[in-house]
Amino acid sequence: MLKVAFATDNRVDVNQHFGSTRGFAIYALDAERSQLVGVSEFPEDAMDGNEDKLVARIQALAGCAAVYCLAAGASAVRQLLAQGVQPLRLDTHRAIESLLAELGRAVRDGGVPWIDKVLRRDTDSGRFDRMAEEGWQE
Repeated sequence: MLKVAFATDNRVDVNQHFGSTRGFAIYALDAERSQLVGVSEFPEDAMDGNEDKLVARIQALAGCAAVYCLAAGASAVRQLLAQGVQPLRLDTHRAIESLLAELGRAVRDGGVPWIDKVLRRDTDSGRFDRMAEEGWQE
């Protein structure tokens, strides 16, 4: 399952800047279905460049492969990538449901580099776990 977060204040649309988002809706999905698995909410912060506010937002994304937002500052992008979270910037508000449908198709059909990379990593780690269970040795 792929976990993806959406910066939102209404749990319907991606409509927030990463650093000042009021919350995240976090979904787990595969090629067939998606399910809301978590919601994170944050108190209002002034948009003053305070780096401390990023820490809680990045921690809330533990286990997520990506986060959709309207914008993200350079510092946030660097920190997200360091945690293995792909930031995805949208030019305008988008419905979370439509993004989930697109993601499901990408999981099924491939061709989206960051999704392919995450799925390949998950498959590779499972392969090594199976080899260890079978007593595989070099």
